[in-house]
Amino acid sequence: MKNIRNFSIIAHIDHGKSTLADRMLEFTKTVRPEKLQEQFLDSMELEREKGITIKMHPVRMELDLNGNSYILNLIDTPGHVDFNYEVSRSLAACEGALLLVDASQGVEAQTITNFYLALEQNLEIIPVINKIDLPNAQIEKVEKQIYELTGERALKISAKLGWGIDELMQEIVRRIPPPTGNPNSHARALIFDAKYEDYRGVIVFVRIFDGSITPGMKIMMKSTGMVYEVVEIGYLKPEMTKATELKTGEVGYLTAAIREISEARVGDTIVDARAPETPPLPGYREPKPVVFAGIYPTVPSDYDLLSKAIGKLKLNDASLQFTAEYSPALGPGFRCGFLGMLHMEIFKERLRREFDVDIVITTPNVEYRVILDDETEVIVDNPSEFPEIFKRALEPYARVEIITPKEYLGAVQKLSLSRRGIQTRFQFLDEDTVLFEFEMPLSEIIFDFHDRLKSISRGYASFDYEIIDYRESDVVRLDFLIAGERIDALSLVVHRDEAYYTGRKIAEKLRKEIPRQLFEVSIQAAIGKKIIAKERIAPIRKDVTAKCYGGDITRKRKLLEKQKEGKKKLKRIGKVELPQEAFLNIVKAEE
Repeated sequence: MKNIRNFSIIAHIDHGKSTLADRMLEFTKTVRPEKLQEQFLDSMELEREKGITIKMHPVRMELDLNGNSYILNLIDTPGHVDFNYEVSRSLAACEGALLLVDASQGVEAQTITNFYLALEQNLEIIPVINKIDLPNAQIEKVEKQIYELTGERALKISAKLGWGIDELMQEIVRRIPPPTGNPNSHARALIFDAKYEDYRGVIVFVRIFDGSITPGMKIMMKSTGMVYEVVEIGYLKPEMTKATELKTGEVGYLTAAIREISEARVGDTIVDARAPETPPLPGYREPKPVVFAGIYPTVPSDYDLLSKAIGKLKLNDASLQFTAEYSPALGPGFRCGFLGMLHMEIFKERLRREFDVDIVITTPNVEYRVILDDETEVIVDNPSEFPEIFKRALEPYARVEIITPKEYLGAVQKLSLSRRGIQTRFQFLDEDTVLFEFEMPLSEIIFDFHDRLKSISRGYASFDYEIIDYRESDVVRLDFLIAGERIDALSLVVHRDEAYYTGRKIAEKLRKEIPRQLFEVSIQAAIGKKIIAKERIAPIRKDVTAKCYGGDITRKRKLLEKQKEGKKKLKRIGKVELPQEAFLNIVKAEE
């Protein structure tokens, strides 16, 4: 065990984490140069495009240094706030972490969040400044920021050009402590990731904390109590390489005929089935969706195709939740729960690319807790089910950390306060950079907060958030009625102060999108029975008197009266179809 080093690389998006992993694979000769491609561990096309790690990929490297042979296990972490829990579980499997900071960008919001996550796990943190080869690198400034954050001097590297990698590898071996644990006790291992394969079922990535695991052994999942027989074990080099035993301190994979990814939950503890009383490792919790949206096929006949596609994506994503639902406006579809907006974006992209399914997504919303008059509590994640009469409603609040250059300080503050934010902290990280902390409703963050923040700060501000609690809020359900009929897919839950503005804006948009009918169509935005905004679509007028050339005026009057009666009757019984394109445009407007 004394020659094993388990570590992770933590960084803000696009600070060079995947490129550094490439250089390490090259330096330790784990991957032959001709096989090495850029962002080697990011296997999804989507990851390469967006420059983020979505799915983790651990790798075992071997390094000869000063006459000793070392095993370095790099446990990758996803690079986005939505996957915060997965990051914490990856870090729990390590003894050390490299805190990577871009020399041209400096310390950003996620850098700080990840730093504190690593501190909570008592990891040895090695600060590293990357991209020192860039002409706009501000090495001294970033060095100062890192020193103020961590109290340590940072190593300087260029992952792209390979500068400083030799020194960094030596520091990893020197500073990161070897794993601890009892090789002679019953097996205990942490699941830090899992993936599904058609022929082998679920492949579980584990870090062994005590004892060892061998093929044929019976294991038990602590959270579910389910027992399995281990079929195969091995290391990731980075391809799966079979082994005969996974020992204390090692990182590897195992298969055990597990059919559902939800049976191998990230953060769960695997123990020897013969010793079920073995205590679990701390920190496990169920991943909880925070953003909900209705997903419908653009063409209703594609429902079966969408159903199969979501089922397949669920095989590799335990945090995705979905239930079937029906909307009178959009037909059959699903109500899905996501970890955040990026998670939803990735899901949508994968449906389109991997399964060629075109979908309509309703306006995303958060989960509310509503206390009814009889003091019972209901949890509402679909705006159309939000009750009209209730005692009080609670909505989720998040702690938001924003880092921005000081010249955008006023604009950032104004944006955050306009989103019902409460400022709780303000600090200068250096003479040019400011750290804000706000507490604000999650519903104000999930739509376009990130885009607005980037546009007012010209891309320089960064933010990170974590959900803290539920707080009482004056929220109401805003309905839209077309020709007196409520369109459930357009219902929203909004703060009472915003209701009029939102209702007016969407009613105007609907007026432009709905085709004219032979009768007058009224569009209304309502809170309960109270109409707060109204728009009118004028009817198409047919010239019924065109055939009358002269003659008595009463003939024309008779025809016009007949037309009037017909329009009245149509208004009473006529139906207005909301075209799907119109719905798509309105959802975009709401965003």
